[in-house]
Amino acid sequence: MQSETTIKPSNNYSRPIPLLAILLVALAVHGPLLMMQLPSGSFDTNFHIFFASHYVHHWFNPWNEKWFAGFSQTTYPPLTHQWIALFSNVVGLNMGYMLVQLIAVLLLPVGVYRFARIWVDETAASCAALGSVFLGALAFLVYQAGQLATVASAALYLNALPYFYEWMTSASKLSLAKGVAIGWAAAAAHHVTLIFGLVLFAGPVLWVACLDAHKERVSASIAGAIGRAIAFAVLIGAGVGIILLPYWVAIIQHPIHQIPIPHDSRANFLLKTTAGINYFIIPYGALILALPFILWRGASAQRLRPLLWGFWVTAIFGLGGTTPLPRWLLGRAFEILTFERFTFWATLLAMPIVGQFAAEWLRRYRTKAAVGLSIAAVGTLSLALAWLAINPYRPTGTLNVDPVDAFLNRDGHDAYRYLTLGFGNELSKVSTYTDASTVDGEYNSARLLPEMTHYGSAQLTNAKFYGSAGMDSLRSMLRHASRYGLKFIFVHDPYYEPLLTFAGWRKIETFDEGSITAWEKDDVPPAHRILSDAVPPAWQGLMWGTLPIGASALAIFLEVFFPNKRRVPVSIPVHPRKENQFVA
Repeated sequence: MQSETTIKPSNNYSRPIPLLAILLVALAVHGPLLMMQLPSGSFDTNFHIFFASHYVHHWFNPWNEKWFAGFSQTTYPPLTHQWIALFSNVVGLNMGYMLVQLIAVLLLPVGVYRFARIWVDETAASCAALGSVFLGALAFLVYQAGQLATVASAALYLNALPYFYEWMTSASKLSLAKGVAIGWAAAAAHHVTLIFGLVLFAGPVLWVACLDAHKERVSASIAGAIGRAIAFAVLIGAGVGIILLPYWVAIIQHPIHQIPIPHDSRANFLLKTTAGINYFIIPYGALILALPFILWRGASAQRLRPLLWGFWVTAIFGLGGTTPLPRWLLGRAFEILTFERFTFWATLLAMPIVGQFAAEWLRRYRTKAAVGLSIAAVGTLSLALAWLAINPYRPTGTLNVDPVDAFLNRDGHDAYRYLTLGFGNELSKVSTYTDASTVDGEYNSARLLPEMTHYGSAQLTNAKFYGSAGMDSLRSMLRHASRYGLKFIFVHDPYYEPLLTFAGWRKIETFDEGSITAWEKDDVPPAHRILSDAVPPAWQGLMWGTLPIGASALAIFLEVFFPNKRRVPVSIPVHPRKENQFVA
């Protein structure tokens, strides 16, 4: 009888997912949503498009006359806006925004995969990267908050950190160059991510590099790793100091001295249930179920403890005012920052551990695990998208502002300033397509007018939502209408009409079947330029128009023309209780 050899079938669930397949999934999931311009109704999308529109016409002049009777765009890092401006020459401003957002979304799983490889094996890293495509926090920032710069900067920063690790552990000069260039680009997209990332992201990477050096998993010594980390930090700091020099000058000359503006991300989520749902349940989604594993595995595996530390601190900050820690550590900055970005960063820091959890389940339960994990991922994203339609924080429905722009662009009306009331984030859309200027604006850190900084409210167009502070700010601006050449007010909320009538304004036209009314004050002189020492000199405009975009061009050049050779990965423990077992 012929003997038969039993061949054990291979476990396909133990194999890493190809990165190209993960990118195709990200493209299939987010591409249609962005091409349908789903973020158009988010809080900040029109704001970013407005900034980009200025660079289309005034690339080397960051002084923008359209908001706050004049403000400097050097108060916000320009990289994402400049790329939108470049793409707009081909596809227009709206689609330019969607394209830049899509690029950021595609860069994120690449960064998560490469960042996760510092901590876990290739299979777990690929699971982490795939999971990042469905993060509720990502959907929250992209489709509800419209925080393009935060997403882009985080994606770039995650791609820079593996080069930081390689430089520390192997002294690769190419890794140094790439890591520094991508780090500069990340800062040019959003400075806050880099500032906090030095502690929350780079700190654990430095820690694990020293741990690997101590256990002789890498050729570097602890002293060598620390020395190279210092050199990396010096180069990053010097480059960011130069690239964003106009920003630092603006902040030093005009620090943010204004009454704190309330934001629900700073609320106590235990006392304010809706804020808890919006800023915790929706961003974390099914990751809430994985929190026990994250804590247990992160604490029990020595290699993952630095990552757990970063996740824990970042997650606490993401809870805003639920705990006293953020207020204690940040002081007055607590009243300036918003904390939804910390929750996003916390989910990114958790993904390597979650990826390991997914890989272990797939090896053990195979199809059942794949189905369960897929339901959890899709459910998380679906919940975040469904929340857009029912949450009380959503922006108001889209408003047809074309008649307002047409009014301002005819008959010399742009010689005066205007104000919108009840327009919400459509204010930025009005400003984008008219040459007229307003005393209002959506970027609170750039405003210098005392009528706005002396009250604890944000935009005048949303004055009623800030209670007495908002209405006091609006009344103050109306009293000084002649000073600013404020002649026209457009109202989309009848709540404000009695105030305008009492203040001496009269209704002159209606638009969009009566949903918008135009008001005028007769004795207002034409607007004149408000003299300000905040106007950037020409040399700052030249720097602003060349260095940030140049940093991203350098990073692209190094990635395209100097690809990394495949390196032997660091040996990583399979299980915390089996430190002597490693995988390559």
